[in-house]
Amino acid sequence: MGSMTRDDLEKMRAWADAKLATGQEPPWAWYQYMKLRETLDAILAGMAATRSMDHSRQSEQHSGSHLRLVDANDQQDTALSHQVGVAVQLPM
Repeated sequence: MGSMTRDDLEKMRAWADAKLATGQEPPWAWYQYMKLRETLDAILAGMAATRSMDHSRQSEQHSGSHLRLVDANDQQDTALSHQVGVAVQLPM
């Protein structure tokens, strides 16, 4: 299987959102869909940051300008911090 495109990841995120929106998923499945959505958000944010950095490097090479700092939002840390302290009750 080839690598997943940004479009593939966005479709998967929309699917997870649709599952969450029904309100009919059992608690264990809801938690897994939330983790999937947060992971996809982190991957998509990373792809956007990488694309932004690549674009900056290309424009530096073409314009011959000096180096510029690029502010990369660290969405992964934000996504992971939401999971800390979440109590999950698993079915017995």
